[in-house]
This record gives sequence, structure tokens and C-alpha cells, in this order.
Amino acid sequence: MEVVCSNINGVRSIILMIMLCVIFWTTFSRSTGINSTSTDRLALMAFKHGINRDPLGVLSSWKDSIHYCRWTGVNCSHKHIDRETSLIFRSYGLVGFHGEIPLELGGLFRLSVLELSNNSFESTFSINLTKCSDLLYLHLINNKLQGKIPAEVGFLSKLLILGLSKNYFTGSIPASLGNLSSLLQLNLLKNNLEGRIPEELGRITNLTRLDLKYNKLTGTIPYSLYNLSALLAFDFISNQLSGTVHPDIGLAFPRLIELTIAYNRFTGPIPVSLSNACNLVTIQFQGNHFIGKVPRDLGMLDNAQFISMAGNQLGGSTTGDDLSFILSLVNCTQLQYLIFEDNSLRGSLPSTIANLSTQILFIDFGKNQIQGTVPSAIANLANLQIFVMADNRLTGNIPPIIGKLHKLRAFELFGSELSGRIPYSLGNLTLLSSLYLHENNLFGEIPPNLATSQNLLYLTVSNNNLNGSIPKEFYGLSSSLLFLYFSDNALTGLLPLEVGNMMNLVALNLSNNRLSGALPDTLAKCLMIEYLRLDRNFFHEEIPTTLQTL
Repeated sequence: MEVVCSNINGVRSIILMIMLCVIFWTTFSRSTGINSTSTDRLALMAFKHGINRDPLGVLSSWKDSIHYCRWTGVNCSHKHIDRETSLIFRSYGLVGFHGEIPLELGGLFRLSVLELSNNSFESTFSINLTKCSDLLYLHLINNKLQGKIPAEVGFLSKLLILGLSKNYFTGSIPASLGNLSSLLQLNLLKNNLEGRIPEELGRITNLTRLDLKYNKLTGTIPYSLYNLSALLAFDFISNQLSGTVHPDIGLAFPRLIELTIAYNRFTGPIPVSLSNACNLVTIQFQGNHFIGKVPRDLGMLDNAQFISMAGNQLGGSTTGDDLSFILSLVNCTQLQYLIFEDNSLRGSLPSTIANLSTQILFIDFGKNQIQGTVPSAIANLANLQIFVMADNRLTGNIPPIIGKLHKLRAFELFGSELSGRIPYSLGNLTLLSSLYLHENNLFGEIPPNLATSQNLLYLTVSNNNLNGSIPKEFYGLSSSLLFLYFSDNALTGLLPLEVGNMMNLVALNLSNNRLSGALPDTLAKCLMIEYLRLDRNFFHEEIPTTLQTL
């Protein structure tokens, strides 16, 4: 019996220990799991109740019968049972949060990713979100958030990416963002932010992307920002920034890929050190007040694809060699866009422009003081789509070999002193949509094959010395032509009935020519027309009554 009792007592002891373990585990679970589960569920339900419209039904899985870790957009931790680590609702068209992002979201202490971009959330930035101290990724891009960016965002010390772009945030950029020492990307573009850029941002030494474009920021670029040697993208387009750009910017940002400071109020010269940022792909300096010469060693930027310095005050040299930098650009074998419109560049267009990258798509040197002829060798740029040399002092003929640029879509040489005939070969450019040759000294007849392009939308040859009749082929462009300007020439002949075929025509100007005969009543079929000039010709005085409908 003693042995039996001893065995029974041993079994009882084991059972008692198991029961104690169960009780302890249950108590532990309640204290660590159930309470946190309850908090997380409440936070998620608050999120759901804040949604007024769910066009894609992404919240349809958010039911009590389904564990919230299996709800759409919710991801939970494997290490911390039932704790959310990410909420991802990107581009679902959700509408809601009128007033404030739910305060309860601040209770998701394990949350590391909050992605709510591309929805229609209308609220202020809830300070409670800054209690999510594990946040690594916070994206609220492209919503309708408003108010100020709270200084408390600077408490999110683990944050790697902060995206608040394309909202309606106002006020200044909080200086406390300089405390985000781990931050890699700061995206605040397209808001209504004002004031100066905080010096404190220069403390975020790991930053690779600083995007502040399309705001209302003022003042100069803080000197401290030039300490951010890890930067790949430096984007300040369309603000009200002023002052000069540091002359050593290319040395300060050796890894830089994107440098866009267009449409501000910067002054001074273009920094020569740009060539040291040898990884640069995009340079946008347009729409400022830069002066002086374009650096001659831009050709050291082997990776450059987009260079725009339009709308400045570059050039104006007395030696007339403002275009010498083009020679170095032949080394930029990936160059696609070269835009220097609206400056004061002087000199002749060098023939070396024909040696630019075969990948080049867009060349624009309009509105400068360039003289000389259009180099025939430009026909080597087989992929060229846009060529603009308007408003210069060009002379000579339009090279017929231009007709070999079969990918050309826009050709603009207006406002110069070009002479000779319009090359018949331009009719080979079947993709051409815009041809602007007005305000030159061109003579002869209009080539009829210009009308063969079904893509032609804009044709202006006004203010030249053209003669002959208007080719009847133009009246067959019923599906494409929108603007036709033949005014101020010496064109003769009749305006035929087929003019009514141009039913998409928006503007027609044939004034100040020598056209004669009756005005065709078929013009009334051009129902889209908004601008019509036929004066100073020799048409019969009687105007058809049908034209009163225009």
C-alpha cells in the first residue's frame, strides 16, 4: 500500500505541476497576448470605421470570424504572436479619415510599415502615430492630408523612409526631422510647405534622397546640406529658393544621380565642379537666373541622359563661343535630352552637334542669339524626335537631308533669317506632328507632300515669301490637322469646296495673301474652328450665310 500511495502521490504531484503550468501560461498569455490582441484589434477596427468608401472591397475580409492577421493588408509578426508589423493599403482608392487619422493606430507598437499611399484620406497627421516607435517605413503619399507636419515625427528614430508627398501639408519643415539619423529617404514634394529648409537636415548623414520640390520654400540652400555625401537625389524644383549654388556641389555629392533645382531664383554661375559628380543622369537647372558660360567639361558626365538649363541668362560672351561646350558632350553616349532654350547663347551651331549620342531624342536651343547655318550632318541623329532652333539668327537654307530623320515629330525653325525653298523631303517625315517655319525668308511653293502625314497637327509657314496655290492635298487632312497658318505670303488661287473636309480644324489663318474667288459655304462644316482669318485677300465680298454658324 505504501508503494501504491507513493505512486499515487507522485502522479498527483505531476498533475498538480501541470495544472500550475497551465494556470501560469494562461495568466501570462492574458497579460501579454490577449491584452495586446485586444488593443491591436481595436486599433484595426478604428481604422476600418474611419473608411467611408472602399471601392475595391479590400476590407471585406475584415470579419470577426477571421483572425485579423489574415485580413487583407495586415501582416503579423512571427516572433511576437498576433502583433501587426505592417499595414499596406497602397492604391486601393479608399476614402475616409475625415478629421484625423484614428488615434488608436498609435497603439500598434510593433508596427514597422505603414503604407497608405494613393488613396483619398482627408485628415491631419495624428501625433499618436509617432508612438509607433518601431516604424521603419511611413508612406502617406498622394492623399488629402492637411495641417502641419508634427515635430513629434522626429521621435521615430528607427525610420528609414518618410513619404508625405502630394498632400496639402502647410507650415514649415520641422527641424526635428534632423533627429532621424537612420533616415534614407525624405519625400515631401507637392505640398504647401513654406519657410526655410532647416539646417538640421544636414545631420541625416545616411540620407540618399531629399525631395522637396513643388512647395513654397524660401531662403538659400543650407550649407549643412552639402555634408550629405550619400545623396543620390537632390530635388528642389519649383520653390522660391535663392542665392548661389555652392561651387563644390559636384565634390560634395560624388554619388549624385539626380540634381534638379529648376524654377527657383538661383543666381551666379553654373558650378564647374558638376563634372565631378560622375554618376549624374539628370540635371535640371532651368528657370533660374544663372549667368556666365556653360561648363566645358560636362562631357565628363558619361551617364548623363537629361541636361536642361533653359530659361536662364547663360552666354552673352563677346567672343561668340558660348556653344563650345557642345564639343565635350559627344562623350555623353547616353544623352537623350539637351535643352538650352531661352538664354543668351552666341556663336554658330558647331557641326559637332551631329556627333552627339545616337540616342538623343530632344534638342532645343530656341530663343538664343545663335547664328550661322543648320548643319547638314544633323541627319546623323537618327533617333531625333524634337529639334528646336526657333528665334535665333540662322541663315542659309533648310538642309534637305533633314528628311532622313524619320522619327522626327516636331521641327521648329521659326523666327530666323532662313532663305531658300521648303525642302520637298520634309514630306518624308510621316511622324511629324508640328512644323513651324514662320517668320523667315523662305520662298517658292508649299510642297504638296507635306500634307501626306496623317499625324500632322500644327503647320505654320506664315510671314515668308511663299507663292503658288495652296496644295489641294491639305484639304484631305480631315482627321488630323488642327492649326493651319499660311498668312502673310503671296499665295494665289481659290479656296476649294474641299476645305470643309478639315472638320477638326481649330485655327485657320490665310490672311494677307492673294487668294481670290468665292468663299466656299462648306467652311461651315468645320464646326471645331475657333479662329478664322481670311481678310486682306481678293475674295468676293459676299459672305455665305452658312458661315454664320461658325
